[in-house]
Amino acid sequence: MNLLKKIFQKKSRSNEDGIFFDSIEKIIGFQPETIENYQRAFTHRSVNKIDENGIPVNYERLEFLGDAMLSAVIAGHLFKKVPSGDEGYLTKMRSKIVSREHLNELGRDLNLLQFVESKIQAQNFGDNIYGNIFEALVGAIYLDKGYFYCEKFIQEKVILPYVDIAKLEGKVISYKSLLIEWCQKEKKQFYFDVFEDNGIRGERLFGVKLSIDEIVIAKARATSKKKAEEKASQRAFFAFQSKIEKEKK
Repeated sequence: MNLLKKIFQKKSRSNEDGIFFDSIEKIIGFQPETIENYQRAFTHRSVNKIDENGIPVNYERLEFLGDAMLSAVIAGHLFKKVPSGDEGYLTKMRSKIVSREHLNELGRDLNLLQFVESKIQAQNFGDNIYGNIFEALVGAIYLDKGYFYCEKFIQEKVILPYVDIAKLEGKVISYKSLLIEWCQKEKKQFYFDVFEDNGIRGERLFGVKLSIDEIVIAKARATSKKKAEEKASQRAFFAFQSKIEKEKK
């Protein structure tokens, strides 16, 4: 009976839904049960969709759920793989794996943006859209197939290809945090001078001058203050890298 129901449902889908169903099946590696979960995962709030109860239909709630599932599965993996790791170590390693930068990379590698329904043009999205959609997809899988399939997807798409404990131990999550910690330890004065720095094409950018002990060490610009500060901090870190690493030992 269940098999006949699945066959009937597959045949009754519109051509557009059928193409979307097949595409999602290829990405996640198994057949979805309820395609609406995945359609929601790729619906941007700009579409202004609502369901029959007047509740907004977009990926944001699924993003929240996917974030929680990623953290749980990654935490379980680290707990088993690194039995000597204390709470602080495990927390830091999990943060490296589920960093926004890494999630954006995953969403980009899977080309998830092609499925997004939005009134905003793709080129106007920020980088975080890739990670947001990836998290929403994980949330959709959990709702649709349960924890086992959700864990299976995370193992195959995140842990196996990307999680190398040895490499992650040396990976820097935030150059800004690392640099501030070093400045405080060495009693050096630091200051981020942030200002608007519009680009040639008129796009809104932010410029940063990072000074240490009243000397400008690095400059950078990006589409947000946070990104500009991080980029300037990375350049300053490399300028002082030999000193920072020497004092760590």
